[in-house]
Amino acid sequence: MKIMLATKNPGKIKEITKILQGSNIELFSHKEIEIPEVEETGMTFVENALLKARSSSDVTGLPSIADDSGIEVDYLNAQPGVRSARYSGENATNESNNKKLLEELEGVSFKERTARYRCVIVFTRFKDDPFPLISMGSWEGFIAESPRGSNGFGYDPIFFLPDLGKTSAELTDKEKNLISHRAIALKGIENYFINQHNYKNEK
Repeated sequence: MKIMLATKNPGKIKEITKILQGSNIELFSHKEIEIPEVEETGMTFVENALLKARSSSDVTGLPSIADDSGIEVDYLNAQPGVRSARYSGENATNESNNKKLLEELEGVSFKERTARYRCVIVFTRFKDDPFPLISMGSWEGFIAESPRGSNGFGYDPIFFLPDLGKTSAELTDKEKNLISHRAIALKGIENYFINQHNYKNEK
């Protein structure tokens, strides 16, 4: 089954491809097929993921999987949230976003730095699919006081996991892809295909 992965983000492409590895799904990404950028005008992760999935299916004519994700910090009233990718401005980078978030939390005690990654995955069979599949995942942690680790992307260097004593950026790909918000959300998509399309290879 050919499915369009509605993102140009290399980190997301890498993670989603690895998590769905071993399936009979043939994933294409926006790095391979040029389509217009979608303005993320939604107020929620669900709205933005739907916008991207529908746009992708419209342009490519393929079923599409879209991801919208970000980080919420309780002390900042769930910010950056849907603005996570653009937190430090329209030309934001991972580094500038992390720097701004750490500045916003300067002097805040560790116990007040609770946070979580959120991820919404949407699957649309076609542009106007009236019954899109929506799967969600959350990953609880804290915001560290300084970056640690070089793996992952986004806020991974400052997303601290107390049970492991590591930031997300200090985990291996294999470790992260078992417990992350994106892995949890993708599990719902994977289960749908197993149940509805029997897409897994026979062992």
